[in-house]
Amino acid sequence: MSTVETPPRVLTVAGSDSGGGAGIQADLKTMLMLGVHGMSVITAVTAQSSLGVQGAWELPVEAVRAQYRAVVDDIGVQAVKTGMLASAELVEAVAELISGTDAPAVVDPVGVSKHGDPLLAASALDSVRTKLLPAATVATPNLDEVAQLTGVQVESEDDLRRAADAVLEYGPRWVLIKGGHLPGDVAVDLLTDGTDEYRLRFPRQDNRHTHGTGCTLASAVAAGLAKGLSVPLAVAGAKDYVTKAIKAGFPLGAGIGPVDHGWWLRKQK
Repeated sequence: MSTVETPPRVLTVAGSDSGGGAGIQADLKTMLMLGVHGMSVITAVTAQSSLGVQGAWELPVEAVRAQYRAVVDDIGVQAVKTGMLASAELVEAVAELISGTDAPAVVDPVGVSKHGDPLLAASALDSVRTKLLPAATVATPNLDEVAQLTGVQVESEDDLRRAADAVLEYGPRWVLIKGGHLPGDVAVDLLTDGTDEYRLRFPRQDNRHTHGTGCTLASAVAAGLAKGLSVPLAVAGAKDYVTKAIKAGFPLGAGIGPVDHGWWLRKQK
């Protein structure tokens, strides 16, 4: 019999990025680098390059549900991460699935791509608020997604707690407000459960090649939770990983290149 130990298992429920920088592709690369076994439920297929999203096609709800059940019922999971869900029907189906799974869930409420292309139907916003966020162990919205979901505009670090409280009203156990779009030499994120509060400050990286940042961070948080880390420790480790991935981000195509999920491998050469 094999004595090799099975690594923690993490399931990503997200869209496919044909350019390989975000979505399912970024999630699986991140999980591999962080020592967990990544598995996937594809919710949509996108035609995507460094210049933006040229097209997107969501999968039927029954296809998403079948992928999820195939993995969870046989292999099992220690954490689930959600990304692009596209429609209200998919949001509600995935929310039901993760609510019935005994594992922490990291919800990245993807609304638009790095290039500003919409990835979530406007009609799905209420389902995200009332169905998906209440199922989240950690929600990881950026500032645009905070505004889209709550109407709160974050213009400075002082606004982060107000934004977090607005998201927490929808029911996630923890929220990580990503402040990377704020000006300044230091990128500040706020993690809170409404009682405990952590501000994560990392030097801002002077690199425009940041495609896949949100997917990568959420997947890294899920990997930490799958390993049994607390939410604050999982988020701190994820923030360190993604900051170094942003620093090593490389040009690809004619537009915005991806973060380097394999920065550690290249560092060893």
